[in-house]
Amino acid sequence: MKVKEALQQRKATRAFLPREVEKEKIIRILDAARHAPSGTNTQPWQVAVVTGEKRRRLGDLMETAFRSGQAGAMEFQYYPEVWEGIYKARRRACGLQMYSTLNISREETQRQQEQWAANYRGFDAPVMMFFFIDRILETGSYLDYGLFIQSIMLMAVEEGLATCPQAALGEYPQIVKRELGYPDDKKLVVGLALGYEDERALVNSYRTPRDEVEQFSRFFE
Repeated sequence: MKVKEALQQRKATRAFLPREVEKEKIIRILDAARHAPSGTNTQPWQVAVVTGEKRRRLGDLMETAFRSGQAGAMEFQYYPEVWEGIYKARRRACGLQMYSTLNISREETQRQQEQWAANYRGFDAPVMMFFFIDRILETGSYLDYGLFIQSIMLMAVEEGLATCPQAALGEYPQIVKRELGYPDDKKLVVGLALGYEDERALVNSYRTPRDEVEQFSRFFE
């Protein structure tokens, strides 16, 4: 598979088959992704691969926290405090595209909540990955982390798997760290759902648009 093909095939998948992922595939994915670059070769990534009963328990705990009204609080500022301009418009369009695909209207708040709650179960994917970073590290290491996670997602495509990178899985860090035994000097960055795509699921049928090159690039000679 060419890199371009993997980039174009990758998408955020929100429904997975109830089929376990072979451990050998997960190891191959991580073994390739470890070659991602990082500033001064710091390699800031620390990965928890969670499956089976532990995955189900973690998903249940996070979903329960969400449904009880406990506000999620990531350990770093992922999104802006105030959405403006094109970013506000793209964010709104992204949500509308998903809900319209699922035929969920603006007034159907209960159905919207049910769809959002699925985030905390990792959309019932058989594998959830949680990415940790040492608290002493700064912004550059988060940029490095993005390169590493993108490498995992592209390798997953090559292995016939689907992924969904999820900020939502980073919203209850105390629950995750308690259950997995990570100390407080580690920050939970984000999570990732991994598994075999349910290609019949309606929620997987749409693709979000991307700007053309000339819309975000300037060339100087």
